[in-house]
Amino acid sequence: MAASYYMAFQVNCSIEGRNSLSHNFDNVKTSLSSVFKPILRELQQFADQPLLPSQSNFAPVDEMKEAIPITDIRGKIPHNFQEGVYIRNGPNPLFGALKLTKSIFGRSSHVWVEGEGMLHALYFNRDSDGRWNVAYNNRHVETETFKLEKQRNKPSFLPAIEGHSPAILSAYLLNLLRFGKVNKYISNTNIFEHSGKYYSAAENHTPQEIDIFTLKTLENWDVNGAWKRPFTSHPKRAPGSGELVIVGVDAIKPFVEVGVISADGKELVHKVDLKLNRCSLCHEIGVTQRYNVILDFPLTIDIKRLISGGPL
Repeated sequence: MAASYYMAFQVNCSIEGRNSLSHNFDNVKTSLSSVFKPILRELQQFADQPLLPSQSNFAPVDEMKEAIPITDIRGKIPHNFQEGVYIRNGPNPLFGALKLTKSIFGRSSHVWVEGEGMLHALYFNRDSDGRWNVAYNNRHVETETFKLEKQRNKPSFLPAIEGHSPAILSAYLLNLLRFGKVNKYISNTNIFEHSGKYYSAAENHTPQEIDIFTLKTLENWDVNGAWKRPFTSHPKRAPGSGELVIVGVDAIKPFVEVGVISADGKELVHKVDLKLNRCSLCHEIGVTQRYNVILDFPLTIDIKRLISGGPL
């Protein structure tokens, strides 16, 4: 799975995504809270995962939120270089590092792609004298779960991807009971454009619309409520029609669905269940005039395998 993606925009520089939990679930969550508090106190002992020397490039950086001018430019920007914005999206853990937990259930930890998404932008603008003005900014993608942990000012979601099976299952359950979500929405893999709007995305949730000038997160994009499942990080524009082809992979049936979004981005014009018998982590797709190419990878998510003691 790619951890970051680069995309240049030519502009003028002057498991589960379900809506809300029912009241019944809220009541159950409240009544069970006293039961799970002792377990949670033991589970929620977060520790930083150490970085290997080869992983130093993945260490988090401080958030800026305001652009600063770049004055030390080594080399020369080509005269015919286009003005605009160059944006990178990649994981940047909110609380200093990826986390791990240890408990009576074993160990669970984040994998290296799970840091919260951060957008890094370089702005290129040439003045009337032909001199280049370059500025840099970065900002976290503020998903629902990012704002939740930011408000609490501490790690809150238990790692639920890698580790011992009982620890992962307990993390899923406790995250769901406490927050209504089994894991965080990371939005850290890609940034793409459709119909003049820009979106940050990762495979585990719907995308977030982004203002590429300020890097501010605007809102989730669920195609006016028509797409209620994970959303591929790398959608493709259909040749000729301008429609956007997307794929949504989930750990429960339907495992893989393909959708087609109208060229204006306002309508989901087609959706189909591919009827696959497993959750294949399809990170990339191909689109031609006649075919959509869906990659059925051997890398899978299998809840039954996890319950039987194997890896997720």
